[in-house]
Amino acid sequence: MNAISIGGLGKRYASGHVALRDVDLQIRKGEIFALLGPNGAGKTTLINIVCGIVTPSAGHVLANGHDVTREYRTTRSIIGLVPQELATDSFESVWATVNHSRGLFGRPPNPRYVESLLSQLSLADKRNARIMTLSGGMKRRVMIAKALAHEPDILFLDEPTAGVDVELRRDMWALMRRLRDQGVTIILTTHYIEEAEEMADRIGVIDRGTLILVEDKRTLIEKLGKKRLTLQMRAPLPSVPRELADLGLELGADGTELVFSYEASRSIDISALVRRLADLSIEFSDMHTHQSSLEEIFVNLVSKRT
Repeated sequence: MNAISIGGLGKRYASGHVALRDVDLQIRKGEIFALLGPNGAGKTTLINIVCGIVTPSAGHVLANGHDVTREYRTTRSIIGLVPQELATDSFESVWATVNHSRGLFGRPPNPRYVESLLSQLSLADKRNARIMTLSGGMKRRVMIAKALAHEPDILFLDEPTAGVDVELRRDMWALMRRLRDQGVTIILTTHYIEEAEEMADRIGVIDRGTLILVEDKRTLIEKLGKKRLTLQMRAPLPSVPRELADLGLELGADGTELVFSYEASRSIDISALVRRLADLSIEFSDMHTHQSSLEEIFVNLVSKRT
């Protein structure tokens, strides 16, 4: 059974704005799923519908097989949400805030679990500190602790590392991996493409309310990515030799580079290319390859729709 099952989901606001259009999505149990998209694409609306905060205009959402609209109490108890905004009780202590969140979902007191949670998030020494005295990064950790307090099976992270430093971001990545290893399903939205590339098992791309692609991360990079082989010439070439016209080579850097672009999924015989260059007495001093990053693929996907 999937952790999240979404079918025909749509959201039109009273203003007439359509935030989501006929979204179908299955999220597997125990995976990290990254939802990417530009600002206003519908990422937060989608999360808020699954979490029961926003009512859909059409379609259905199941969480662990339970309908999020008809079985709100059940689904809310198995879902944790870390929103973008740092909305915490400023005058409460860290311990009181996390404990209170656990009680909201009917969970019995479990000081040992809460203590462990604070330790995992490097909050143990801040357990008695008031939220208002914490840094932005520490407040973000508290938000994650609150979302995990009732031991949810599914965790939504909406821009979890926005505005935090690199060290804290990597700490959070490590925590996400530990949670996944414990069987928690994690869905995150992020502006940091390297975060999705580092963490996600699968990637979904949403643009203007439409889910335009869902793919395993490695498959996506192989299927949509490009490889580029660049040869540094010993002497500039005035043009690509006509004997090599069938290869689709291009000149770069004022003729000092010979560039060969090809699909990432395709293998090429570099030795054969080198032999053909040698036959034409074309010498090169260096060779290097580059493969498209997830960011390049994402930008290309979205730009094609403009």
